[in-house]
Amino acid sequence: MKLIFERGAEGRRLSLLPACDVPEYRPAGERKNAPRLPEVSETEISRHYSELEEQIFGINNGFLPLGSCTMKYNPKVNEQMASLPGFTDIHPLQPEETVQGCRKVIGKTKEWLCEITGMDAMTLQPSAGAHGEFTGLLTIKKYHEQRGDTARTKIIVPDSAHGTNPASAAMAGFTIVNVASTEEGLVDLQALREAVGPDTAGLMLTNPNTLGLFDHNIEEITSIVHEAGGLCYYDGANLNAVIGVVRPGDMGFDVVHLNLHKTFSTPHACGGPGAGPVGCKAFLEDCLPEHVRTYEGNFLVIVRALTYLLMLGGSGLTDVAHNAVLNANYLLSQIADCYEPSCEGAHYMHEFVITMEQMKKENGVTAMDIAKSLMDYGIHPPTMYFPLIVHEALMLEPTETEPKEMLDYVAASMRAIYQKALEDPDYVKSAPRTTRIGRPDEVRAARKPVVKYEFPED
Repeated sequence: MKLIFERGAEGRRLSLLPACDVPEYRPAGERKNAPRLPEVSETEISRHYSELEEQIFGINNGFLPLGSCTMKYNPKVNEQMASLPGFTDIHPLQPEETVQGCRKVIGKTKEWLCEITGMDAMTLQPSAGAHGEFTGLLTIKKYHEQRGDTARTKIIVPDSAHGTNPASAAMAGFTIVNVASTEEGLVDLQALREAVGPDTAGLMLTNPNTLGLFDHNIEEITSIVHEAGGLCYYDGANLNAVIGVVRPGDMGFDVVHLNLHKTFSTPHACGGPGAGPVGCKAFLEDCLPEHVRTYEGNFLVIVRALTYLLMLGGSGLTDVAHNAVLNANYLLSQIADCYEPSCEGAHYMHEFVITMEQMKKENGVTAMDIAKSLMDYGIHPPTMYFPLIVHEALMLEPTETEPKEMLDYVAASMRAIYQKALEDPDYVKSAPRTTRIGRPDEVRAARKPVVKYEFPED
């Protein structure tokens, strides 16, 4: 399709904004040349955005099984509440007495999130999951510094962790210590015991982990870290599997971050919007970011999350977890005779990982090929090549909002692709065929991205 700069003609206009009714203000340092903005009519710009919309695949278009992303359907009532003028027309600096309804939303959200996670205090300031991780780690760091225990400079991160975990720990100034997983995909307790010591600041753990497995040794894991003087941090990215069933605080965790844009059903992907609240036990409350009344993170995301909570209630949240786990295990059961699970015989939670390693060795068909082929069936590719501890990995998370009919269709599609990979590998390796483009040069796109429009010579 054409770029917006390639549409229109000189002098073409559209009347979306009213005429200026105040004197023009020209600040010092004003640019010498006007920006080269596209000159298009209202018809052209409307068609441009409609064409863009047609090229985007979202949860409203079809099945979107990105593992560890929880791409569930977002109820429209959430959007209706977040569109109310009383929420959209406020300003961070207006008098507090004029935003008491918004303050109540914030207070109620904190109260519910503390109850759900088993925490005592909550900040809503972090604006994303990784931002929440960083905030949680700084909370741990401040706790040790307040006690004068500055030798605690290491964060333990299992090899099944989300990639942002070690990155966030490094940004917070910690040294990362990796702990291996067992063949069953769980934390190696002996390796953990050997890793902890007087320099341990804390442990970052996702439970269920990125293999989709709930670590049945979780209380022993947190006890090992606590006995060494460290704190336990819970990555809440996979909370959708256990919400309303078990609480991180009851497992022994001291700090937790949540992804409101995942578990609590607000739109996300492509960089936003998001929210990553951080909760902690009472003894860490004064280590959270200082309370700033006027800035409480992405407020409308918080409104959406509270709407979701109020609509479901406690029993509804438990149903979310049960159905998320049921859907994942049902889908796996329908394809397990074709696709090899990463942990044979394991009971998965909300997501599962399959490996195409054997298929690649025998037929040359990779995880990437399978993912690309799914696009020809109207299915968004799952998470690829993650976690890193599984070779040729595909991670699927159907979420609780998909009906059985859709899961059956996905299973039938994956079985058809698998059979085609055995009979005609080259056909699968050349997919997709029904999309606007085939396979872009992804290496070149990553290393030499084109981020600006080059105007033709005048």
